[in-house]
Amino acid sequence: MRHAWIGLVFLLAGLILLHLFVAPYTKVEESFHVQATHDILAHGFPFGENIDRSNYDHFEFPGAVPRTAVGASILAGLSPSVTAAWAGVNRQILARAILGLYNAAALGFFAHGLRKSFGQTVAVWYLLFQSSQFHLVYYASRPLSNMFAFGLTTTAMRYLLPDSTSRPGVRVGLRVRIPLCLLTMAGVIFRAELAILVAFTAAYLLATQGMRVFTDIIIAGLVGLANGLILTVCIDSMFWKELVWPEFNAFLFNVIEGQSSAWGTEPFSFYFLNALPRLLLNPLVYLIAIPVALRNPALWRPILPLLAPSMCFVTLYSLQPHKEWRFIIYIVPALTATAALGAGYLWNRRDRSVFASIASHLLILSIAASFLLSNLVLLPASAANYPGAQALDALHRYHDQQSLSRNGASVYLGNLACQTGVTRFLQQSSEQGWRYDKTEDEDVKSTAPFWERFDYIVVEASADPEVKDADETQLLRALPSSHWETAEVIDGFSGISIIRPGEPATGLVERRILSKVAGATLYNLYSDVRDSVRKLVLRGWWAELKMRPKLKVLKRLRDN
Repeated sequence: MRHAWIGLVFLLAGLILLHLFVAPYTKVEESFHVQATHDILAHGFPFGENIDRSNYDHFEFPGAVPRTAVGASILAGLSPSVTAAWAGVNRQILARAILGLYNAAALGFFAHGLRKSFGQTVAVWYLLFQSSQFHLVYYASRPLSNMFAFGLTTTAMRYLLPDSTSRPGVRVGLRVRIPLCLLTMAGVIFRAELAILVAFTAAYLLATQGMRVFTDIIIAGLVGLANGLILTVCIDSMFWKELVWPEFNAFLFNVIEGQSSAWGTEPFSFYFLNALPRLLLNPLVYLIAIPVALRNPALWRPILPLLAPSMCFVTLYSLQPHKEWRFIIYIVPALTATAALGAGYLWNRRDRSVFASIASHLLILSIAASFLLSNLVLLPASAANYPGAQALDALHRYHDQQSLSRNGASVYLGNLACQTGVTRFLQQSSEQGWRYDKTEDEDVKSTAPFWERFDYIVVEASADPEVKDADETQLLRALPSSHWETAEVIDGFSGISIIRPGEPATGLVERRILSKVAGATLYNLYSDVRDSVRKLVLRGWWAELKMRPKLKVLKRLRDN
């Protein structure tokens, strides 16, 4: 059991890859990085004046502000070495796997720091808690700016842990220069809000270690700022064909101009009462484990260099009206480590205290419950939420089955399809005759010539076949004499269905997802467990995923 924590690190990495393979598609918030990765892989950097801008998605759909291509450049740079040895590999999955393993390595490095600082028991509890937290595992491989920054911030936090094995002279450098440099780089390149975390971390180190670390703080900040600026300005100015620092533009747009509120606002308490419980998932983490750690000064004082700046960061950032849980995901390792300290304390005293014995065993049961919830409920539900990608894959299969030639087709992709998984990785080559259109201009879409050129359109669907979305309505108005048939209907997640005693559990979504992971064997095991739990524990009650039509593929019927 001496190295049990290493096995749990591999389990965590395996879970990240499992979530990737079960849910390989991406959504609109990930589109910039995944499209940029594709374009760099396919066409290289947009260097020079004679480039074909139509080859690059970011020129056609630039977004509200420029985003950094540093993360996409790294993924694109690492991918060819694998594809050269593994022909036919799905390049979108490969790029995401690289990101997921990078974040898994950062979490493993953090766990190693916990082991050196607090022992094996705390490291094991930390990895158990972390592996059962759905959102972090699910999003670790997703190409978001937050997840590119996450590996840097987690590595930085490892150096803020007390390390009894370090020499005194080295410890100051590790606990001041390296974490502040990494945090600054993450903020400069990927997420400007990390400047708040940098400021509070520097203030804490200055308050606790005095002016002797002032020079280290300044040097670390300047080195991080310089390295970050060199990377982002050089790469992104080439990528966007103008001098640009993307995160500074994003800061001006979101904070100074207040434009982020257009994407919705939340109350001050959102992060504390909604986002953090959702990220931690297991309620006993914040109802038992963290409170136990915070009641014992011997436990919370060593972790305070992580915990204090993290909570101050969330508190101040709560003043920003627009809130999303992924904006504060960087503090999850610190909170989980605090919970691991409390759980380890209870576990070591389980033979001396009734409360410690009951609480530690409840924590074990809660980890098992969270793990099952994450992988058997939340994962299938999330994987069923990418109808756009599924529709495009279904369209390609349908065309291959119906077409007598290898020629491609012209496809219109509606707004919902583009938001729920369509990427250039999924599109077929233009050299084979495939053309894809994502036009949003309503005036253009009201004309007959626009719709005349399409062989397929992907539009929103409804349970009522008589209900048509705006795109289909415009199509029929512009081409009233044209004929279309429904080639495919794609269902998407629409909630949880409660199965009453006596009603059969169909498990259609669960069958599709679990069979994809490990064939019929895994689904049969799930089905047996489900039926036993229904009969012996829940008296016939159950819950399963509910689906409804989200998209449909319409094929043009042309006169021969």
